[in-house]
Amino acid sequence: FHAFMNVYYFIVIYSFSQEMADSTGLLQFVSPYAFEAMQKVDVVRLAALSDPELRLLLPCLVRMALCAPADQSQSWAQDKKLILRLLAGVEAVNSIVALLSVDFHALEQDARKELQLRQKAGGANAESILVSQLQHGLTLEFEHSDPLRRLRLTLSELLAIMNKVADSNGEFFLKSSELFESPVYLEEVADVLCILQAELPSLLPIVDVAEALLHVRNGDWFLCLLVANVPDSFNEVCRGLIKNGERQDEESVGGRRRTEALRQLCQMNPSQALNIRAMVVEECHLPGLGVALTLDYKPDTADDAVSPLVSYVSGLLLGTNSKVRTWFSMFIRNGQQRKRESSSVLWQMRRQLLLELVAILPRSRSTHVPNDGDPEEGGGSGYSGLREEHVVKASALLRLYCALMGIAGLRPTDEEAEQLLQLMTSRPPATPAGVRFVSLSFCKLLAFPTLVSTPEQEQLMVMWLSWMIKEEEYFESAAGVSASFGEMLLLVAMYFHSNQLSSIIELVCSTLGMKIAIKPSSLSKMKTIFTQEIFTEQVVTAHAVRVAVTNNLSANITGFLPIHCIYQLLRSRAFTKHKVSIKDWIYRQLCQTTTPIHTQLIPLIDAYINSILTPASKANPEATNQPITEQEILNVFQSCAGESGRVGRQRYSITTQLLVLYYILSYEENLLASTKQLALMQRKPKSYSAALMDQIPIKYLVTQAQGLQQELGGLHSALLRLLATNYPHLCLVEDWVCEEEVTGTLPLLRKMMLPSNSCRYTQSQLHQAFQKLPSSSPRLMRILERLTLLSPGDLIPYAEALTASMALLLEPAVPRRILQTLNKLWMGLNTVMPRRLWVMTVNALQPSAKLLRQQRYTQNDLMVDPLIVLRCDQRVYRCPPLMDIVLHMLNGYLLASKAHLQCHLKETADFDRQIQTVSNLGVPGQPDTPEVTREELKNALLAAQDSAAVQILLEVCLPNSEEQQLGAGGAAGVDDTEPEGGLLSDLREVQCLICCLLHQMFIADPNIAKLVHFQGYPQALLPLTVAGIPSIHICLDFIPELLAQPQLEKQIFAIQLLSYLCTQYALPKSLSVARLAISVMGTLLTVLTRAKRFSFFMPTLPCLVSFCQAFPPLYDDVASLLIQVGQVCASDVATKARDVDPLIARECPLSRFPPVKLPVGETCADPDVQLCYCIEATFMDIISSTLHGL
Repeated sequence: FHAFMNVYYFIVIYSFSQEMADSTGLLQFVSPYAFEAMQKVDVVRLAALSDPELRLLLPCLVRMALCAPADQSQSWAQDKKLILRLLAGVEAVNSIVALLSVDFHALEQDARKELQLRQKAGGANAESILVSQLQHGLTLEFEHSDPLRRLRLTLSELLAIMNKVADSNGEFFLKSSELFESPVYLEEVADVLCILQAELPSLLPIVDVAEALLHVRNGDWFLCLLVANVPDSFNEVCRGLIKNGERQDEESVGGRRRTEALRQLCQMNPSQALNIRAMVVEECHLPGLGVALTLDYKPDTADDAVSPLVSYVSGLLLGTNSKVRTWFSMFIRNGQQRKRESSSVLWQMRRQLLLELVAILPRSRSTHVPNDGDPEEGGGSGYSGLREEHVVKASALLRLYCALMGIAGLRPTDEEAEQLLQLMTSRPPATPAGVRFVSLSFCKLLAFPTLVSTPEQEQLMVMWLSWMIKEEEYFESAAGVSASFGEMLLLVAMYFHSNQLSSIIELVCSTLGMKIAIKPSSLSKMKTIFTQEIFTEQVVTAHAVRVAVTNNLSANITGFLPIHCIYQLLRSRAFTKHKVSIKDWIYRQLCQTTTPIHTQLIPLIDAYINSILTPASKANPEATNQPITEQEILNVFQSCAGESGRVGRQRYSITTQLLVLYYILSYEENLLASTKQLALMQRKPKSYSAALMDQIPIKYLVTQAQGLQQELGGLHSALLRLLATNYPHLCLVEDWVCEEEVTGTLPLLRKMMLPSNSCRYTQSQLHQAFQKLPSSSPRLMRILERLTLLSPGDLIPYAEALTASMALLLEPAVPRRILQTLNKLWMGLNTVMPRRLWVMTVNALQPSAKLLRQQRYTQNDLMVDPLIVLRCDQRVYRCPPLMDIVLHMLNGYLLASKAHLQCHLKETADFDRQIQTVSNLGVPGQPDTPEVTREELKNALLAAQDSAAVQILLEVCLPNSEEQQLGAGGAAGVDDTEPEGGLLSDLREVQCLICCLLHQMFIADPNIAKLVHFQGYPQALLPLTVAGIPSIHICLDFIPELLAQPQLEKQIFAIQLLSYLCTQYALPKSLSVARLAISVMGTLLTVLTRAKRFSFFMPTLPCLVSFCQAFPPLYDDVASLLIQVGQVCASDVATKARDVDPLIARECPLSRFPPVKLPVGETCADPDVQLCYCIEATFMDIISSTLHGL
């Protein structure tokens, strides 16, 4: 009977436990209030808990009361007494105290032995060491057991679950366990579980215990109690559960149980819910949990703008982390594949979003206008406007649904699609947020045209688009924004007309702020509506011209502007097709720009230039736009062209001036590049005049742009490219270096030290000081020093006074410091107004005879003939500061002349070719002949021009008669004796300046060096050129070719040049060329006549000394050559009956020619005798140089 009663009792208990397990929702979880009290150990709050709530926290409170505390303070002692008093009346405390009284060390030893036994058995059901053979079920054994056995039973069951979890390889299972399912003993089992984990933390890590509890029924309840009794472990447990969780939690039972457990934990501790959500995103696990926590989250202060759910999901899908975006998108896609379940987190999220959307929809569309709506904003009867406080939230919802549908692949239900269309076609108030909402709605319609499925919905969309067109101007004026949705409508219409569907897709993605895959074929319906019902192409063009320009257009103005529309119409050639002039609109827009520059301005200018030069079709070559007139361009630059004498207070911004400058330069470049095509079409668009270009301060504007590179985007680099191509003389390297000296730190500091109320000098005072030289030197010096503290832009008013008086500085007794200061001021002005400054300087430095004739050169004259620069007053050639200026101008005009001739060639070549083609009547090969000839003539002219300049400069390096008398010869510094006064002379300084320029010219074009040396120059200049021009070593490459020339003078010049090069550059290459020269001299000895032999060897024999001095291995070759020359000369002398030198006598029998010396000062007229003397002197020089070297 006793056994029967036990079985009956077991059946009743088991049935009851199964019923309770099916309704786990009846279990009481720890409240947030109780958890916070435990977390803060707030005894007052704990005392306020009800008995059922307190019962759940007893394990921790009993341990807290019985265990020795680490805190020995008086306050804790008082709190401990309150806790003991709180526990005194609770009956369950005694059982927990009994649990704490067992030997946990022995229990741990037995548990570890059981673990080892399970590992040996391979996880199979092995004999338990903790629990002996059970006579009854686990629940009855637990009821009848003492505290130690209860601990053993629970520990054994828990270890078995943990061991199975470890062996499951991530596969979820649900373990059936009487102990964790019986509702009668749940609280007692929870007490045992909490005590075990607290006393055996190394054996039972709380994260592993939490993971095991997910695999039993009521696991979430046990987990919450366990964490509530160890509140510090909350974040650790949550992070562990999330790390071990599935990437997609709603795909499996285990994922859903894990999500529910974590959700219960966060409901117990809501302050950490957002941190747990952040962990979810960080690990990319359990996306449903993140959404569930967001749905559960109740912020302290409600935000009317955007709900937490919209913010969270938008952040995931529209953030920069592609991994998170893909993870959450997969959650959406997978969730849609399952049958709709109300318990699904995804459907809860969709329902909540739909409720938020419906909540902000305008009231039902009817025939009345809302009381708080404006009739104009409402757009007429039948429509109610979107409330202003809902506009931002509506925009956020639209972007979210775009992301859900475009990125995550959400398929909206019929209800969602209907409500979305209602929201998109609602009419917001005229505010910036309202403009943004309309733009988003329009782009969403383009991105998801499937939302419009019925004829009624299509009619609704057309009416809404018509309302957009009608209200665009009102919205722009009322909202106070420059970028309205009208420009977007116009732009989309243009794209549809030109069939640029990919551009529409880019526009939609850019406006929505996300990359969406849109099929071009899906836009066919919208294209038909736009091109046939709303915007025809003629309407588009006519409307675009009437659109007002954007005031103060800059990159700070975002969105779609009129400039975008005009740009697309220019590209599609709609203006020229319909004969609509767009020139005035573009000019007005360029005048309304500021920094930072808008990115569309440069492409707009390029498209405009293309529409001017290239007709829309070959059939109608006149269908082009008109260029901006010269007068309009001058109006932009009139305040900074230097005519008024002051830069500043400009009517137009620097951005406008730079853009117009870019337009002019780019127009001229494209005009030259299109000459051939234009000639075939018999069109010749007008080029801007040179007079106009002379009035534009190109260098000043580019200098200003250099300091604004960050704000100008790519405009500065584009201007530099155009300058380097068309105006190379404005891109000299030395100018950039000089700019650093003028605009660097030191000049800035000097200007900062200048007192603001210091004396200011006028142009007339400066002019008077120049006129009274040299008596006014101190006053002039003060004025010039004061001017050096000004910026180059502020110096422009003084430019004319400085240049006009330059000739006065050539008078004697002018202090050198004045000249150097003037040079410094001129270089500063050269950074802002080089072309005008050069013309004024050239005219000021003309000889007095030309000044009397009032001959004034223009910019064009100097570009056609750059050598005019060197036709200056001869005194400039011995005034180094002014000579530096002349050389700078010469270098610039030589480059300008090259560009001018190249431009002229391009302008006329193709027209001449066309004429020649017509005249040749189609004869093959004939049209190309003039072109080749013209190119060759141009190159020959440039070569002659450059070589002439070099030859003139080399002549300047020769000393004049006065300098020769003073001993300052051209070879000064090469001989052993220095001239009187040393090397510090005006001639030497001018020579150095010229050598620097020649060095640059030779590097820029080595052919100039070759041409000049084939022409030759005075031998007296060779020491100067070889020592002063570093790049002259390139002559070693063509000296063999020079030696092969038939002219004897060129061969002599080559050997003389080589002798100096060998001394200066003792290189292997020099040695090989020297061997060749000696060989050539030996060959010429055998072929030259007696007269030519004397002319050749007299100047070249001294060069052999340099060869030997540079290369000692050449001694044998040189000695052999000298002996051969001496033998030839001796043979010629031997044929004559006359006295000879003893050296010659040794070569012949002494009995025939008795030696007789010539008297001192007397020379022999016989060339062979002179040559013999030269040979003897050469031998002696070689020997002496050798001894000197030793």
